[in-house]
Amino acid sequence: MLVLGIESSCDETGIALYDTENGLLAHTLYSQVEMHAEYGGVVPELASRDHIRRVLPLTEIALNAAHKTLQDIDAIAYTQGPGLSGALLVGTSFAESLAFSLQIPTISVHHLEGHLLAPLLEDNPPDFPFVALLVSGGHSQLMRVDAIGKYELLGDTLDDAAGEAFDKTAKLLGLGYPGGPALSKLAQTGKPRFKLPRPLLNSGDLNFSFSGLKTSVLTLTNQHQPLDNETKADIAYEFQEAVTDVLTTKCMHALRETGLDNLIVSGGVGANAKLREKLNTAAQRKLCRVSYPRLEFCTDNGAMIAFAGAMRLKAMQNGGEKNYSFSVKPRWNLSELQAP
Repeated sequence: MLVLGIESSCDETGIALYDTENGLLAHTLYSQVEMHAEYGGVVPELASRDHIRRVLPLTEIALNAAHKTLQDIDAIAYTQGPGLSGALLVGTSFAESLAFSLQIPTISVHHLEGHLLAPLLEDNPPDFPFVALLVSGGHSQLMRVDAIGKYELLGDTLDDAAGEAFDKTAKLLGLGYPGGPALSKLAQTGKPRFKLPRPLLNSGDLNFSFSGLKTSVLTLTNQHQPLDNETKADIAYEFQEAVTDVLTTKCMHALRETGLDNLIVSGGVGANAKLREKLNTAAQRKLCRVSYPRLEFCTDNGAMIAFAGAMRLKAMQNGGEKNYSFSVKPRWNLSELQAP
């Protein structure tokens, strides 16, 4: 089966073609980072308008790259939520109208399920069950994953997620948008000069809390005004150390509590080199395996949506929906998902 995947939940338009026999055939992505950078963050109306401009040309690019036509597509998977309402509506309406014209089924995909399954796109993917660290945007979650749609929440963020803390701290340091990658780059030149707290490191549970860490950074920056480049780098270094220490420790605790020896890491923060370094070291010490998506699939993309849709379609008894009505779910808890 050939599945077209469409991602439009925020500020990236992603299109991909996944074949259940031959794997990922093509994927293309357009990022709106430059457009939103002058505003210091995503402007929802501008995001949705740009998705309208990009979705059809990107679909044509993906089809040409895979040497396929619209008539070759067996089903269309699209992000139904969570995300920005207007942005989601672009991908959803495009997917359902195209499917109607081709009389093929559609599969609505949870954006976070796409991230959760992205490491399975790689060669030698981990087997179920495994523990997943999902660190994407406003989400920092640990989950036990037994199968497609069978997810048990082990730990969640109580306030700011890791990605939010990266962006807010970057803003405090006067860095550009997007803040996370800019802060990580700056941290490479920093030194262990300051000491910041490791929130909930020894809480006895698997929850996260990074709001207080951001407040500690604010206090630190206020104490060292005006900030010179060296001080900014040293604060960035210590902030990244604090976040990655917490994430690594909680992941190892989750593996111990579940008795599993497979860990996957998904989402934008999963691209962080320091986090990968610490997780690899900890996993090697505990004789566990840790898997990641390739860097281009850590951020939003169509490949993860096409793959998640294909996996759900394979497991469905009815061969997928063909009613072509649609709605979006800007707020959609992953725990509400059902097995196909």
